[in-house]
Amino acid sequence: MKSTLKKLLPFAVVGVVSGATTVGAIQYFGHGSNNGDQSFFTTSAPTATFAGMNTGAVGDDFVKAAKTTVPAVVTIKNYQNRTTNRASEQDLFDYFFGDPFGGRGQQRQKQQQAPDNMPSGMGSGVIISPDGYIISNNHVVAGANKLEVVLSNKKSYIATLVGTDPNTDISLLKIEEKGLPYLNFANSDNIDVGQWVLAVGNPLGLNSTVTAGIVSAKGRGIGILGSQGKAANPIESFIQTDAAINPGNSGGALVNTNGELIGINSAIQSTTGYYQGYGFAVPANLARKIVEDIKKFGIVQRGFLGVSSLDLSNDQQVAAYNKQFKTNLKSGAGVYVTGFGDNSGAEDAGLKKGDIITKIDSYDITDFADLSMSIGSKRPGDKVQVTYSRNGKESTTNVMLRDQKGGTSTRTKADLSVTEKIGAEFEPLTERFKTEYGLNSGVVAKSVSEGSEMAKIGIVDNYIIIEINGKPVNSQKDIESILNKYQGNVQVKFVDDYGRIYTKGFKMP
Repeated sequence: MKSTLKKLLPFAVVGVVSGATTVGAIQYFGHGSNNGDQSFFTTSAPTATFAGMNTGAVGDDFVKAAKTTVPAVVTIKNYQNRTTNRASEQDLFDYFFGDPFGGRGQQRQKQQQAPDNMPSGMGSGVIISPDGYIISNNHVVAGANKLEVVLSNKKSYIATLVGTDPNTDISLLKIEEKGLPYLNFANSDNIDVGQWVLAVGNPLGLNSTVTAGIVSAKGRGIGILGSQGKAANPIESFIQTDAAINPGNSGGALVNTNGELIGINSAIQSTTGYYQGYGFAVPANLARKIVEDIKKFGIVQRGFLGVSSLDLSNDQQVAAYNKQFKTNLKSGAGVYVTGFGDNSGAEDAGLKKGDIITKIDSYDITDFADLSMSIGSKRPGDKVQVTYSRNGKESTTNVMLRDQKGGTSTRTKADLSVTEKIGAEFEPLTERFKTEYGLNSGVVAKSVSEGSEMAKIGIVDNYIIIEINGKPVNSQKDIESILNKYQGNVQVKFVDDYGRIYTKGFKMP
């Protein structure tokens, strides 16, 4: 059974995600939203244009775009005081971005702890409002107990982390200042392959660096968000560019020649960890939706289509599926429905196993990245028109998106369960395990969310929680009972992989 599930994992993605991850927002701007708080954003002019290869003034355009962008791009320094033999949450991304010590992620793992006056990691960020809101990557701020923001004029601030979303690798910070330079959001749906772009950030400690290139591709999925298990519902539909980006660019701006934000630089594909011609950015439409959710609701609002699926454009996945289930599916465009999750809006709307999704609203679906992107900027309660093929006949139906609990309304932090608030789930320990290790109580931490309260005190998957607020716990229900409606400091007693016992705490969110 386990081997069967492992084989199914590549193509069974329960609940096509919506609201976030470093990647691909869809027609949020074309259709608008009544839920978004857009008060601190300024959209770009609808007549925005790009410089072509033969445009004589392209050099001037680069200069103007650089002058607009550089003052709005900041350095973010991540300070941590954690000592651990485990790999940091940032190690995967340090391979791509932001290792201030000039080494690779593997080298950093050997360090016990950075000095108090030295950041554990550095990246970039983009000011998106004159009153100090800054967008960056989640991995730039992960694990920080202090975040320092340094402007291009060298003025420094301590930032407040407003919120993060590992599924999109987006974070929102705030510094207390007014009248700051900032960038407008462009509609990233309107970009075309071959258009000029500039990447602005702080690579390799070189502040305010500007590089130029083109949009090399759209809708790229490189598997970086879901590969480490940090993103429960990753969306990957990156803008690919050949503008040179290197460690330290992460969280910086990808702009058009008008100096308008079209993406947040997030990763590179490289055999060395440095620029080899392939950079990837979160589309601005998706990034904007995520920070609007964080600012207004405190959490990201995600709508789910509620299907398990197979990407028909992936020859290997199709071949594996055919072998596993003795089917004869053909590779091609579209997403094949293999099943439904609980409380599935798609199933209620009439979709069936074997249908091939070809379009969401007016957006063509050629692969899973397209499907993720088309749902990525939607919220629970939003409706989408799904076009699908069944036995060669095309049909359409309207689907109301739901959250993972089946709800169709937005939620705030106050509506979250205890485990959602602290960012982990828990499984009971067996009596045999308790006997072997001399424990009288305990639960195993599972699905610990990056940046959560549990993660901040050093708890990762498979650590054992013995007590909460001095009370023994033996089930998730015990933890929920102790912390339900609780306000104040939470004391957690836990055991790490080596059997060492710690007592640490956090303030209940």
